[in-house]
Amino acid sequence: FFNIALSVDCVILGYEEKQLKVLLIKSDLKEFEELWSLLGDLVMPNEDLEEAPYRVLKQRTGLKDVYLEQVHTFGKVDRHPSGRVITTAYYSLINIKNHQFAPDENELNWHVVSEIEKLAFDHKLILDTCIERLRGQVMERPIVFNLLPEKFSLRELQDLYEAILGCELDRRNFRKRIMLKDWLIDLNQMEEDVPHRPGKLYKLKPQLKHIGY
Repeated sequence: FFNIALSVDCVILGYEEKQLKVLLIKSDLKEFEELWSLLGDLVMPNEDLEEAPYRVLKQRTGLKDVYLEQVHTFGKVDRHPSGRVITTAYYSLINIKNHQFAPDENELNWHVVSEIEKLAFDHKLILDTCIERLRGQVMERPIVFNLLPEKFSLRELQDLYEAILGCELDRRNFRKRIMLKDWLIDLNQMEEDVPHRPGKLYKLKPQLKHIGY
């Protein structure tokens, strides 16, 4: 009696060249020809919902052992041209430099989030919803540090926060707020080979890594 399908969509975010990026593929549906889409698929009849996004990532990218956080379920009646499909979105943050993806028929590529105007299906809405979730968490939980190298300066950390929040932050206020969080270890090391005055290097406290990704 039911004519309805369930799917998952994965919003995989990375950070490079001071820009927040998302991993996208070319849509393989005629209705969305030349448009990019998130990584997603229908949930199999014998598959638990929580298992599906991990399968999708492994099949499409080879990624495994990635933490995925469930964000929201999207169920507009006409969101899919093939019929009634309800999708649950998940997002994750990964270090782009640590993950190289082989090109495939869907042209898997990173795209700058701030430059995306349109995606297949309702994927722009899904992306925007995940970005809002991320923005609401970044100052409360240490979730963004795996977007950076293990050692980083406060300048690099502020650049990352500005890319996520989409605005400039006051340098003094930002550093004060971060230090009050007690998330970081001062490594007593300085940046090297940088075009500006070298800054101190820090890393995330090891016991906090399980709280993030």
